[in-house]
Amino acid sequence: MTVYGYARVSTLGQSLDTQVRDLELAGVPKANIFFEKYTGTTTDRPVFKELLSKLQSGDTLTVTKLDRLARNTSQALSLVSDFNKRGIFLHVLNIGKIDSTPSGRLLFTVFSAFADFERDLIVARTQEGKAYAKKHDPNFKDGRPKKLTDEKLKYALHLREDEHLTYKKIAKEIGVSESTLYKAFRRVREKEEEKIEMKR
Repeated sequence: MTVYGYARVSTLGQSLDTQVRDLELAGVPKANIFFEKYTGTTTDRPVFKELLSKLQSGDTLTVTKLDRLARNTSQALSLVSDFNKRGIFLHVLNIGKIDSTPSGRLLFTVFSAFADFERDLIVARTQEGKAYAKKHDPNFKDGRPKKLTDEKLKYALHLREDEHLTYKKIAKEIGVSESTLYKAFRRVREKEEEKIEMKR
């Protein structure tokens, strides 16, 4: 019965240190912590797939938050269903231990639904704020500015990494084209890769 940990961030620029530390404090041996910098929109992640292949009946997988494991409720429920069939336990640090008991399944389903609800609520609030500004601010412009400022780029990265919005939704939210957004994100990745290469 082995305890494993999984930590994930969406981009090269983010740090895994906090997640790894929290997993260690929760009792996960450092040697058993798997981590990667990969988008959470898919479960087809190389390190995550390797970890899944190692898990056996009686093992426990620990993550700091639910969104480190899966992108949405249906994806998370699918994983947990698979874990239950294989006799694997899931421990989400900000929720608790989830098992195949009725109470464990109920707890997980409720918290997963609320996680989805919270993300949708953030998007709705943003749109409402935009609509209010458009109505009450005579200087408000809903067009697409040619330049993506540093502040907007920072906000775009937040929407992508923390709120897991699609590129299309982010581009619409900050008022730039999808191609502009793609190019900006690519530049960020390239800079991070250069920093990593320089440290080697």
